[in-house]
Amino acid sequence: MVERPTSQSQSIAPSAVLNDLPRRIGFWGAVAIMVGITIGTGIFRAPASVAGEVGTPYAALALWTIGGIVSLLGALTFAELSTRYPHSGGMYVFLREGFGPIMSFIFGWTYLLISKPAAAAAIAIVFAEHLNPLFGWDKLPNATRITQFTTCGVLIALTFLNTFRVQFGAGVAMFLTSLKVAALLFIVAMVVAFAPPGSANFAFSDHPKPLLAALAPAMAAILWTYDGWNDVGSVAGEVINPRRMLPRIFFLGTLAITLLYVGVNAAYLWVTPLDEMRGMTTVAPEVLRRLIGPAGEKIVTVMILISALGATHGAIITGARVTFAQARDGLLFRFLAHTHKLHATPDVSLWTQCLMGCIATFALQTFSNLADAFVFTIWIFYGLAGFSLFIMRRRNLADPAARDGIFNCPGYPWVPAVFVLFAIAMVYLSLLDQPVQKLKMVGILLAGIPAYYIWQAFFPPPRRFG
Repeated sequence: MVERPTSQSQSIAPSAVLNDLPRRIGFWGAVAIMVGITIGTGIFRAPASVAGEVGTPYAALALWTIGGIVSLLGALTFAELSTRYPHSGGMYVFLREGFGPIMSFIFGWTYLLISKPAAAAAIAIVFAEHLNPLFGWDKLPNATRITQFTTCGVLIALTFLNTFRVQFGAGVAMFLTSLKVAALLFIVAMVVAFAPPGSANFAFSDHPKPLLAALAPAMAAILWTYDGWNDVGSVAGEVINPRRMLPRIFFLGTLAITLLYVGVNAAYLWVTPLDEMRGMTTVAPEVLRRLIGPAGEKIVTVMILISALGATHGAIITGARVTFAQARDGLLFRFLAHTHKLHATPDVSLWTQCLMGCIATFALQTFSNLADAFVFTIWIFYGLAGFSLFIMRRRNLADPAARDGIFNCPGYPWVPAVFVLFAIAMVYLSLLDQPVQKLKMVGILLAGIPAYYIWQAFFPPPRRFG
């Protein structure tokens, strides 16, 4: 029988007694990591996809607003979880403390093999797709292979940067995030300055398909664009004064992203009719072309390059922390918990993640395949992580001391409950939309169950996690 930790130790979390990474990330560095991951390529690609599913600009803006609200509910839920267990690993830690080691192992297994490599590679491949035409490489016979090798080159270069001290990585994130936010604000400013007052583009038109049929693909595109609000929890073990800072970071960062995304989409719709948007791959180039001429397309290409580079950089920072935390707890190879002697960064986990990202690039090949693999698998664990808050609250119900210093999710239990229900709905609708592809991913996820027992037989973890 494994002895349960005391309530006080629960409030600190078992991982607190293990070596975590140094706390060197300040408020603005953490905000930059969060916003930098979230603002990637989706805001340039997704609006056209959403336009292809809905019939009116108001419906499009409503779905973008709903996506932001759902993300905000998740951010408030994760803010409490992160202050309960402010250690590196994010969702891995929440699932471990809520459900035990087998669930956290399955998450870490899926995250290492599918979720994070697919996410980082999906963003990096967009960078490569927009970089290669600048050099004419897209006209070469092996253009697809060149794109894949460029993607891997980006992953390798950014991984190398992140093996240095985390302040350097956070500093790069702040710089790239500032450029990305400025680029999106530039689009809004150009519309305000040069678009004619009043717009007929907000007139109602026929829906291309029934709302329920449009909901899954439209929300999948929107939630991919919003995804990243949770990733700051992965570096909670490196945030200075986490119980004070993390709730502010989660709330303010997600709120700012929501306002920015709704504003940018309103600007798109002000200039470009919904019917025209449906035939585009990205909307921003056409918007700026109409406002300032042919130079607009080149400006947007630079914006997308900066945005993709910053999002890939942030994804690399946070992703390796999950593998590091799992290995530190004895649920993966111990060498993955190695930290750089000089820079105190999880160097082995970073390079392992880089390798898996390159494999995903060549295996899944396209942006849509990579993004789809990430969104489906990650929302399964978002729902489970949100539900773990109910378990933790019930466990500490009789001991107020266990809640000392912890941020309480406002609107509990309704806020986490709505978030969990939405996650269930998204997973269900995604299964209906592409059942064969999604069931393959479920198979890889479920393979983590026998893998856990095999691992436990040969490499038993410390007893407090058993």
